[in-house]
Amino acid sequence: MSRGHSSIPMASQTHQPHFLLVPFMSQSHLIPFTEMAKLLASNGVTVTVVLTPLNAARFNTVIDQAKASNLQIQFQLLPFPCIEAGLPEGCENMDTLPSPKYHGMFFSACNMLKEPLEKWLSQLETLPNCIVSDICLPWTSNVASKFKIPRVVFHGISCFTLLCSHNIGISKVHERVTSMSMPFVVPDLPEDTIEFTKARLPEAMKQDSKAWKEAIDQFKLAELSAQGVLVNTFEELEKLYVRGYEKVARTVWCIGPLSLHDKFGRDSDKTFTDESESECLKFLISNKPCSVIFVCFGSMCRITVSQLKELALGLEASNHPFIWVIGKNDCSAKLEKWLEEENFEERNKGRGVVVRGWAPQVQILCHPSTGGFLSHCGWNSTLEAVSAGVPMITWPMFAEQFFNEKFIVQVLKIGVRIGVEGVVDPMEDEKVLVKKEDVKKAIEQLMERGGEGEQRRNRAREIKE
Repeated sequence: MSRGHSSIPMASQTHQPHFLLVPFMSQSHLIPFTEMAKLLASNGVTVTVVLTPLNAARFNTVIDQAKASNLQIQFQLLPFPCIEAGLPEGCENMDTLPSPKYHGMFFSACNMLKEPLEKWLSQLETLPNCIVSDICLPWTSNVASKFKIPRVVFHGISCFTLLCSHNIGISKVHERVTSMSMPFVVPDLPEDTIEFTKARLPEAMKQDSKAWKEAIDQFKLAELSAQGVLVNTFEELEKLYVRGYEKVARTVWCIGPLSLHDKFGRDSDKTFTDESESECLKFLISNKPCSVIFVCFGSMCRITVSQLKELALGLEASNHPFIWVIGKNDCSAKLEKWLEEENFEERNKGRGVVVRGWAPQVQILCHPSTGGFLSHCGWNSTLEAVSAGVPMITWPMFAEQFFNEKFIVQVLKIGVRIGVEGVVDPMEDEKVLVKKEDVKKAIEQLMERGGEGEQRRNRAREIKE
Protein backbone atom coordinates (compact mmCIF):
# COMPACT_ATOMS: atom_id res chain seq x y z
CA MET A 1 0.00 0.00 0.00
CA SER A 2 1.62 3.24 -1.12
CA ARG A 3 0.85 6.58 0.49
CA GLY A 4 1.44 10.26 -0.04
CA HIS A 5 4.18 12.14 1.76
CA SER A 6 2.05 13.49 4.62
CA SER A 7 -0.16 11.68 7.09
CA ILE A 8 -3.95 11.68 7.03
CA PRO A 9 -5.21 14.60 9.17
CA MET A 10 -7.07 13.86 12.40
CA ALA A 11 -8.58 15.97 15.13
CA SER A 12 -6.47 15.97 18.27
CA GLN A 13 -7.09 13.00 20.52
CA THR A 14 -5.85 11.29 23.64
CA HIS A 15 -7.62 8.02 22.88
CA GLN A 16 -7.69 5.44 20.12
CA PRO A 17 -8.24 7.17 16.75
CA HIS A 18 -11.81 6.95 15.46
CA PHE A 19 -12.58 7.13 11.72
CA LEU A 20 -16.11 7.69 10.40
CA LEU A 21 -16.64 6.17 6.93
CA VAL A 22 -19.55 7.49 4.85
CA PRO A 23 -19.94 5.45 1.63
CA PHE A 24 -22.23 5.97 -1.34
CA MET A 25 -24.93 3.30 -1.30
CA SER A 26 -23.89 1.26 -4.33
CA GLN A 27 -22.21 -2.14 -4.21
CA SER A 28 -19.10 -1.05 -6.12
CA HIS A 29 -18.64 1.77 -3.58
CA LEU A 30 -19.61 -0.19 -0.46
CA ILE A 31 -17.15 -3.03 -1.10
CA PRO A 32 -13.96 -0.90 -1.00
CA PHE A 33 -15.32 0.99 2.01
CA THR A 34 -15.79 -2.21 4.00
CA GLU A 35 -12.31 -3.34 2.93
CA MET A 36 -10.95 0.03 4.06
CA ALA A 37 -12.74 -0.36 7.41
CA LYS A 38 -11.06 -3.71 7.99
CA LEU A 39 -7.66 -2.33 6.96
CA LEU A 40 -7.97 0.60 9.37
CA ALA A 41 -9.28 -1.57 12.21
CA SER A 42 -6.45 -4.07 11.77
CA ASN A 43 -4.06 -1.15 12.38
CA GLY A 44 -5.62 -0.27 15.73
CA VAL A 45 -8.20 2.28 14.60
CA THR A 46 -11.82 2.34 15.75
CA VAL A 47 -14.06 2.54 12.68
CA THR A 48 -17.72 3.44 12.27
CA VAL A 49 -19.32 2.78 8.88
CA VAL A 50 -22.55 4.57 8.01
CA LEU A 51 -25.03 2.19 6.37
CA THR A 52 -28.77 1.85 5.84
CA PRO A 53 -30.74 -1.16 7.14
CA LEU A 54 -30.99 -3.11 3.88
CA ASN A 55 -27.36 -2.43 2.96
CA ALA A 56 -26.24 -3.56 6.41
CA ALA A 57 -28.07 -6.86 5.85
CA ARG A 58 -25.81 -7.48 2.84
CA PHE A 59 -22.76 -7.32 5.08
CA ASN A 60 -23.89 -9.53 7.96
CA THR A 61 -20.99 -11.92 7.34
CA VAL A 62 -18.47 -9.07 7.42
CA ILE A 63 -20.00 -7.73 10.63
CA ASP A 64 -19.95 -11.14 12.34
CA GLN A 65 -16.37 -11.88 11.29
CA ALA A 66 -15.18 -8.44 12.38
CA LYS A 67 -16.59 -9.12 15.83
CA ALA A 68 -15.04 -12.60 15.91
CA SER A 69 -11.65 -11.07 15.06
CA ASN A 70 -12.03 -8.42 17.77
CA LEU A 71 -11.74 -5.63 15.22
CA GLN A 72 -13.18 -2.31 16.37
CA ILE A 73 -15.70 -1.90 13.53
CA GLN A 74 -19.20 -0.68 14.21
CA PHE A 75 -22.04 0.19 11.87
CA GLN A 76 -24.30 3.18 12.35
CA LEU A 77 -27.61 2.63 10.56
CA LEU A 78 -29.49 5.59 9.12
CA PRO A 79 -33.01 5.30 7.66
CA PHE A 80 -32.97 5.60 3.87
CA PRO A 81 -35.72 7.94 2.59
CA CYS A 82 -36.96 5.91 -0.38
CA ILE A 83 -40.55 7.16 -0.30
CA GLU A 84 -39.60 10.79 0.39
CA ALA A 85 -37.30 10.80 -2.65
CA GLY A 86 -39.85 9.14 -4.94
CA LEU A 87 -38.11 5.76 -5.07
CA PRO A 88 -39.81 2.37 -4.89
CA GLU A 89 -39.78 1.03 -1.34
CA GLY A 90 -36.68 -1.01 -0.54
CA CYS A 91 -34.39 0.64 -3.12
CA GLU A 92 -31.60 1.49 -0.68
CA ASN A 93 -28.80 0.48 -3.05
CA MET A 94 -28.21 1.87 -6.53
CA ASP A 95 -27.87 -1.69 -7.83
CA THR A 96 -31.51 -2.38 -6.94
CA LEU A 97 -33.04 0.48 -8.96
CA PRO A 98 -35.48 -0.89 -11.56
CA SER A 99 -34.26 1.53 -14.25
CA PRO A 100 -31.80 4.42 -14.80
CA LYS A 101 -34.65 6.95 -14.65
CA TYR A 102 -34.42 6.70 -10.85
CA HIS A 103 -30.75 7.74 -10.65
CA GLY A 104 -31.51 11.40 -9.93
CA MET A 105 -33.99 10.45 -7.21
CA PHE A 106 -31.45 8.09 -5.67
CA PHE A 107 -28.86 10.86 -5.40
CA SER A 108 -31.54 13.05 -3.78
CA ALA A 109 -32.25 10.30 -1.25
CA CYS A 110 -28.54 10.03 -0.43
CA ASN A 111 -28.43 13.80 0.12
CA MET A 112 -31.24 13.42 2.67
CA LEU A 113 -28.92 11.33 4.87
CA LYS A 114 -27.22 14.57 5.95
CA GLU A 115 -29.76 15.47 8.63
CA PRO A 116 -29.88 12.07 10.43
CA LEU A 117 -26.06 11.87 10.32
CA GLU A 118 -25.77 15.31 11.93
CA LYS A 119 -28.33 14.30 14.56
CA TRP A 120 -26.31 11.18 15.43
CA LEU A 121 -23.03 13.13 15.62
CA SER A 122 -24.60 15.74 17.90
CA GLN A 123 -25.47 12.99 20.40
CA LEU A 124 -21.91 11.65 20.69
CA GLU A 125 -19.81 12.47 23.73
CA THR A 126 -16.61 12.22 21.67
CA LEU A 127 -16.59 13.02 17.96
CA PRO A 128 -14.67 10.98 15.37
CA ASN A 129 -11.16 12.20 14.56
CA CYS A 130 -11.58 11.94 10.78
CA ILE A 131 -14.37 11.55 8.24
CA VAL A 132 -13.74 9.55 5.06
CA SER A 133 -16.55 10.30 2.63
CA ASP A 134 -17.36 9.10 -0.86
CA ILE A 135 -16.84 11.64 -3.63
CA CYS A 136 -20.53 11.20 -4.53
CA LEU A 137 -21.59 12.69 -1.16
CA PRO A 138 -20.46 16.34 -1.32
CA TRP A 139 -22.75 17.36 1.56
CA THR A 140 -20.33 15.65 3.97
CA SER A 141 -18.14 18.72 3.50
CA ASN A 142 -20.72 20.81 5.37
CA VAL A 143 -21.08 18.15 8.07
CA ALA A 144 -17.32 18.05 8.65
CA SER A 145 -17.14 21.84 8.77
CA LYS A 146 -20.07 22.09 11.20
CA PHE A 147 -18.53 19.63 13.67
CA LYS A 148 -14.91 20.71 12.99
CA ILE A 149 -13.82 17.21 11.96
CA PRO A 150 -11.04 16.77 9.36
CA ARG A 151 -12.34 15.11 6.20
CA VAL A 152 -10.76 13.22 3.31
CA VAL A 153 -12.50 12.14 0.11
CA PHE A 154 -12.41 8.59 -1.23
CA HIS A 155 -12.27 7.79 -4.95
CA GLY A 156 -13.02 4.22 -6.00
CA ILE A 157 -11.53 4.79 -9.45
CA SER A 158 -8.01 5.16 -10.84
CA CYS A 159 -5.82 8.27 -10.97
CA PHE A 160 -5.67 7.70 -14.74
CA THR A 161 -9.45 8.14 -14.93
CA LEU A 162 -9.44 11.06 -12.52
CA LEU A 163 -6.77 12.92 -14.49
CA CYS A 164 -8.35 12.18 -17.89
CA SER A 165 -11.77 13.32 -16.65
CA HIS A 166 -10.33 16.48 -15.12
CA ASN A 167 -8.33 17.43 -18.22
CA ILE A 168 -11.26 16.80 -20.56
CA GLY A 169 -13.59 18.79 -18.31
CA ILE A 170 -11.23 21.75 -18.00
CA SER A 171 -10.28 21.90 -21.69
CA LYS A 172 -13.81 21.17 -23.03
CA VAL A 173 -12.08 19.32 -25.87
CA HIS A 174 -15.06 16.97 -26.19
CA GLU A 175 -17.34 19.90 -26.98
CA ARG A 176 -15.33 20.76 -30.09
CA VAL A 177 -15.80 17.45 -31.93
CA THR A 178 -18.49 17.27 -34.61
CA SER A 179 -19.75 13.74 -33.95
CA MET A 180 -20.02 11.19 -31.16
CA SER A 181 -17.50 8.93 -32.90
CA MET A 182 -14.92 11.58 -33.83
CA PRO A 183 -11.70 10.93 -31.84
CA PHE A 184 -9.97 13.61 -29.78
CA VAL A 185 -6.73 13.51 -27.78
CA VAL A 186 -7.01 13.91 -24.00
CA PRO A 187 -4.81 16.96 -23.31
CA ASP A 188 -1.93 17.37 -20.85
CA LEU A 189 -1.36 13.74 -19.91
CA PRO A 190 2.11 12.90 -18.56
CA GLU A 191 3.14 10.23 -21.03
CA ASP A 192 0.69 8.32 -23.23
CA THR A 193 -1.26 9.77 -26.16
CA ILE A 194 -4.81 8.78 -25.27
CA GLU A 195 -7.54 9.20 -27.87
CA PHE A 196 -11.17 9.16 -26.81
CA THR A 197 -14.59 9.75 -28.34
CA LYS A 198 -17.62 11.51 -26.95
CA ALA A 199 -19.60 8.27 -27.25
CA ARG A 200 -17.31 6.62 -24.68
CA LEU A 201 -17.50 9.39 -22.09
CA PRO A 202 -19.51 8.82 -18.90
CA GLU A 203 -23.07 10.09 -19.20
CA ALA A 204 -22.45 12.74 -16.53
CA MET A 205 -19.77 14.36 -18.74
CA LYS A 206 -22.14 14.54 -21.72
CA GLN A 207 -25.17 15.88 -19.87
CA ASP A 208 -26.36 19.32 -20.87
CA SER A 209 -28.80 19.59 -17.95
CA LYS A 210 -28.20 22.29 -15.37
CA ALA A 211 -28.79 19.82 -12.52
CA TRP A 212 -25.99 17.48 -13.64
CA LYS A 213 -23.53 20.34 -14.15
CA GLU A 214 -24.33 21.65 -10.68
CA ALA A 215 -23.80 18.18 -9.21
CA ILE A 216 -20.38 17.85 -10.88
CA ASP A 217 -19.42 21.29 -9.57
CA GLN A 218 -20.46 20.24 -6.05
CA PHE A 219 -18.27 17.12 -6.28
CA LYS A 220 -15.28 19.25 -7.30
CA LEU A 221 -15.80 21.83 -4.56
CA ALA A 222 -16.23 19.13 -1.93
CA GLU A 223 -12.96 17.54 -3.02
CA LEU A 224 -11.07 20.83 -2.95
CA SER A 225 -12.35 21.56 0.57
CA ALA A 226 -11.08 18.19 1.86
CA GLN A 227 -7.69 17.72 3.49
CA GLY A 228 -6.79 15.17 0.83
CA VAL A 229 -7.91 12.35 -1.40
CA LEU A 230 -7.74 8.58 -0.90
CA VAL A 231 -7.59 6.50 -4.09
CA ASN A 232 -8.00 2.74 -4.42
CA THR A 233 -4.84 2.29 -6.49
CA PHE A 234 -1.09 1.88 -5.99
CA GLU A 235 1.72 4.11 -7.21
CA GLU A 236 3.64 1.36 -8.98
CA LEU A 237 0.63 0.77 -11.24
CA GLU A 238 0.20 4.37 -12.45
CA LYS A 239 2.92 6.51 -10.90
CA LEU A 240 2.85 9.27 -13.53
CA TYR A 241 -0.93 9.61 -13.27
CA VAL A 242 -0.77 9.73 -9.47
CA ARG A 243 1.77 12.56 -9.77
CA GLY A 244 -0.42 14.24 -12.37
CA TYR A 245 -3.50 14.11 -10.17
CA GLU A 246 -1.56 15.42 -7.18
CA LYS A 247 -1.32 18.70 -9.08
CA VAL A 248 -5.13 18.79 -9.14
CA ALA A 249 -6.03 17.45 -5.69
CA ARG A 250 -2.83 18.56 -3.89
CA THR A 251 -2.62 15.59 -1.50
CA VAL A 252 -3.25 12.07 -2.78
CA TRP A 253 -2.89 8.88 -0.75
CA CYS A 254 -2.83 5.60 -2.69
CA ILE A 255 -4.31 2.92 -0.42
CA GLY A 256 -4.98 0.08 -2.86
CA PRO A 257 -5.55 -2.51 -3.93
CA LEU A 258 -7.92 -2.66 -0.96
CA SER A 259 -9.03 -6.16 -1.95
CA LEU A 260 -5.57 -7.48 -1.03
CA HIS A 261 -6.14 -6.43 2.58
CA ASP A 262 -9.46 -8.30 2.85
CA LYS A 263 -8.33 -10.98 5.26
CA PHE A 264 -11.86 -12.26 5.64
CA GLY A 265 -15.35 -11.59 4.42
CA ARG A 266 -16.25 -11.16 0.80
CA ASP A 267 -14.33 -14.02 -0.80
CA SER A 268 -10.64 -13.65 -0.10
CA ASP A 269 -10.15 -16.49 2.37
CA LYS A 270 -9.43 -18.72 -0.64
CA THR A 271 -12.08 -21.24 0.47
CA PHE A 272 -14.98 -22.42 -1.65
CA THR A 273 -17.98 -23.19 0.56
CA ASP A 274 -21.42 -23.42 -1.03
CA GLU A 275 -22.49 -25.60 -3.93
CA SER A 276 -21.79 -23.11 -6.74
CA GLU A 277 -18.36 -22.29 -5.31
CA SER A 278 -17.52 -25.97 -4.99
CA GLU A 279 -18.57 -26.50 -8.61
CA CYS A 280 -16.26 -23.66 -9.70
CA LEU A 281 -13.34 -25.13 -7.77
CA LYS A 282 -13.83 -28.63 -9.18
CA PHE A 283 -13.99 -27.18 -12.68
CA LEU A 284 -10.82 -25.13 -12.21
CA ILE A 285 -8.92 -28.09 -10.78
CA SER A 286 -9.94 -30.23 -13.75
CA ASN A 287 -8.45 -27.80 -16.30
CA LYS A 288 -4.91 -26.91 -17.36
CA PRO A 289 -3.08 -23.82 -16.07
CA CYS A 290 -4.07 -20.52 -17.75
CA SER A 291 -6.80 -22.21 -19.83
CA VAL A 292 -10.11 -21.01 -18.33
CA ILE A 293 -11.94 -17.83 -19.35
CA PHE A 294 -13.80 -16.20 -16.45
CA VAL A 295 -16.79 -14.04 -17.47
CA CYS A 296 -18.41 -11.63 -15.02
CA PHE A 297 -19.98 -8.19 -15.51
CA GLY A 298 -20.51 -6.91 -11.96
CA SER A 299 -23.64 -6.08 -10.03
CA MET A 300 -24.96 -3.04 -11.92
CA CYS A 301 -24.64 -4.06 -15.56
CA ARG A 302 -27.88 -4.90 -17.32
CA ILE A 303 -27.54 -6.82 -20.57
CA THR A 304 -30.29 -7.72 -23.03
CA VAL A 305 -31.24 -11.35 -23.52
CA SER A 306 -30.28 -11.14 -27.20
CA GLN A 307 -26.80 -9.95 -26.22
CA LEU A 308 -26.43 -12.68 -23.60
CA LYS A 309 -27.34 -15.29 -26.22
CA GLU A 310 -24.54 -14.01 -28.47
CA LEU A 311 -22.13 -14.12 -25.54
CA ALA A 312 -23.11 -17.72 -24.77
CA LEU A 313 -22.66 -18.84 -28.36
CA GLY A 314 -19.33 -17.01 -28.62
CA LEU A 315 -18.03 -18.72 -25.48
CA GLU A 316 -19.07 -22.06 -26.90
CA ALA A 317 -17.51 -21.35 -30.31
CA SER A 318 -14.17 -20.40 -28.73
CA ASN A 319 -13.57 -24.01 -27.63
CA HIS A 320 -11.98 -22.72 -24.43
CA PRO A 321 -13.20 -23.79 -20.97
CA PHE A 322 -15.20 -21.05 -19.26
CA ILE A 323 -16.95 -19.97 -16.06
CA TRP A 324 -19.80 -17.59 -16.88
CA VAL A 325 -21.49 -15.64 -14.09
CA ILE A 326 -24.99 -14.45 -14.95
CA GLY A 327 -25.82 -11.55 -12.62
CA LYS A 328 -29.11 -11.29 -10.76
CA ASN A 329 -30.23 -8.47 -13.04
CA ASP A 330 -29.81 -10.75 -16.07
CA CYS A 331 -31.39 -13.94 -14.66
CA SER A 332 -34.64 -13.52 -16.58
CA ALA A 333 -37.19 -16.20 -17.36
CA LYS A 334 -36.61 -15.51 -21.06
CA LEU A 335 -32.88 -16.26 -20.79
CA GLU A 336 -33.47 -19.36 -18.68
CA LYS A 337 -35.95 -20.61 -21.26
CA TRP A 338 -33.41 -20.13 -24.05
CA LEU A 339 -30.66 -21.90 -22.09
CA GLU A 340 -33.01 -24.81 -21.49
CA GLU A 341 -34.31 -24.99 -25.07
CA GLU A 342 -30.77 -24.83 -26.45
CA ASN A 343 -29.64 -27.45 -23.94
CA PHE A 344 -26.70 -25.07 -23.50
CA GLU A 345 -25.41 -26.22 -20.14
CA GLU A 346 -25.70 -29.91 -20.95
CA ARG A 347 -24.14 -29.30 -24.37
CA ASN A 348 -21.14 -27.65 -22.69
CA LYS A 349 -20.93 -29.96 -19.70
CA GLY A 350 -17.31 -30.45 -18.70
CA ARG A 351 -16.24 -27.44 -20.77
CA GLY A 352 -18.24 -24.67 -19.19
CA VAL A 353 -19.90 -23.73 -15.90
CA VAL A 354 -22.82 -21.29 -15.66
CA VAL A 355 -23.19 -19.60 -12.26
CA ARG A 356 -26.30 -17.59 -11.38
CA GLY A 357 -26.09 -14.57 -9.10
CA TRP A 358 -22.71 -14.55 -7.34
CA ALA A 359 -19.37 -16.28 -7.69
CA PRO A 360 -16.14 -16.05 -5.64
CA GLN A 361 -14.39 -13.72 -8.07
CA VAL A 362 -11.13 -13.24 -6.16
CA GLN A 363 -10.54 -16.98 -5.73
CA ILE A 364 -11.39 -17.71 -9.36
CA LEU A 365 -9.01 -15.02 -10.63
CA CYS A 366 -6.25 -16.23 -8.30
CA HIS A 367 -6.58 -19.87 -9.35
CA PRO A 368 -3.73 -21.12 -11.61
CA SER A 369 -6.21 -22.48 -14.17
CA THR A 370 -7.69 -19.04 -14.89
CA GLY A 371 -6.12 -17.60 -18.03
CA GLY A 372 -8.34 -14.66 -18.91
CA PHE A 373 -11.06 -12.39 -17.54
CA LEU A 374 -13.89 -11.07 -19.73
CA SER A 375 -15.05 -8.06 -17.74
CA HIS A 376 -17.12 -4.87 -17.80
CA CYS A 377 -13.95 -3.06 -16.62
CA GLY A 378 -15.26 -1.86 -13.28
CA TRP A 379 -12.29 -0.57 -11.29
CA ASN A 380 -12.70 -3.07 -8.43
CA SER A 381 -12.69 -5.96 -10.92
CA THR A 382 -9.77 -4.46 -12.83
CA LEU A 383 -7.67 -4.21 -9.68
CA GLU A 384 -8.52 -7.79 -8.75
CA ALA A 385 -7.40 -9.01 -12.18
CA VAL A 386 -4.20 -6.96 -11.97
CA SER A 387 -3.48 -8.30 -8.48
CA ALA A 388 -3.99 -11.87 -9.74
CA GLY A 389 -1.85 -11.35 -12.86
CA VAL A 390 -4.72 -12.22 -15.22
CA PRO A 391 -5.02 -10.54 -18.68
CA MET A 392 -8.42 -9.20 -19.68
CA ILE A 393 -10.98 -8.94 -22.45
CA THR A 394 -12.57 -5.51 -22.08
CA TRP A 395 -16.33 -5.02 -22.50
CA PRO A 396 -17.08 -1.61 -20.93
CA MET A 397 -20.68 -0.42 -20.68
CA PHE A 398 -21.04 2.85 -18.75
CA ALA A 399 -19.60 5.24 -16.15
CA GLU A 400 -15.77 5.33 -16.12
CA GLN A 401 -15.42 1.86 -17.65
CA PHE A 402 -14.20 3.12 -21.05
CA PHE A 403 -11.37 5.00 -19.29
CA ASN A 404 -10.49 1.75 -17.53
CA GLU A 405 -10.47 -0.03 -20.89
CA LYS A 406 -7.96 2.50 -22.25
CA PHE A 407 -5.80 1.99 -19.18
CA ILE A 408 -5.94 -1.82 -19.44
CA VAL A 409 -5.32 -2.05 -23.19
CA GLN A 410 -3.10 0.93 -24.01
CA VAL A 411 -1.25 1.81 -20.80
CA LEU A 412 -0.86 -1.53 -19.02
CA LYS A 413 -1.00 -3.52 -22.29
CA ILE A 414 -2.70 -6.51 -20.65
CA GLY A 415 -6.03 -6.48 -22.47
CA VAL A 416 -7.91 -7.11 -25.71
CA ARG A 417 -10.89 -4.97 -26.72
CA ILE A 418 -14.08 -6.79 -27.60
CA GLY A 419 -15.11 -3.81 -29.71
CA VAL A 420 -17.83 -1.82 -27.93
CA GLU A 421 -17.71 1.77 -29.18
CA GLY A 422 -19.91 3.65 -26.74
CA VAL A 423 -21.92 3.77 -23.53
CA VAL A 424 -24.78 1.28 -23.49
CA ASP A 425 -28.39 2.29 -22.90
CA PRO A 426 -29.84 -0.67 -20.94
CA MET A 427 -33.35 0.37 -21.96
CA GLU A 428 -32.70 -0.35 -25.65
CA ASP A 429 -34.40 -3.72 -25.74
CA GLU A 430 -32.73 -6.56 -27.59
CA LYS A 431 -29.93 -4.39 -28.95
CA VAL A 432 -26.86 -6.47 -29.81
CA LEU A 433 -23.52 -4.65 -29.83
CA VAL A 434 -21.22 -7.65 -29.70
CA LYS A 435 -21.71 -10.66 -31.99
CA LYS A 436 -20.69 -14.21 -31.14
CA GLU A 437 -17.88 -13.89 -33.70
CA ASP A 438 -16.51 -10.90 -31.76
CA VAL A 439 -16.52 -12.91 -28.53
CA LYS A 440 -14.78 -15.85 -30.19
CA LYS A 441 -12.15 -13.62 -31.83
CA ALA A 442 -11.35 -11.74 -28.60
CA ILE A 443 -10.93 -14.99 -26.65
CA GLU A 444 -8.66 -16.41 -29.35
CA GLN A 445 -6.53 -13.24 -29.30
CA LEU A 446 -6.24 -13.21 -25.53
CA MET A 447 -5.45 -16.92 -25.21
CA GLU A 448 -3.00 -16.97 -28.14
CA ARG A 449 0.12 -19.01 -27.41
CA GLY A 450 3.19 -17.00 -28.27
CA GLY A 451 3.19 -13.58 -29.92
CA GLU A 452 1.09 -10.79 -28.41
CA GLY A 453 -0.85 -13.23 -26.23
CA GLU A 454 2.31 -14.32 -24.46
CA GLN A 455 3.46 -10.71 -24.13
CA ARG A 456 0.19 -9.78 -22.41
CA ARG A 457 0.48 -12.71 -20.00
CA ASN A 458 4.09 -11.83 -19.17
CA ARG A 459 3.16 -8.20 -18.64
CA ALA A 460 0.24 -9.16 -16.35
CA ARG A 461 2.56 -11.38 -14.29
CA GLU A 462 5.16 -8.59 -14.02
CA ILE A 463 2.56 -6.12 -12.72
CA LYS A 464 1.31 -8.69 -10.20
CA GLU A 465 4.81 -9.05 -8.79
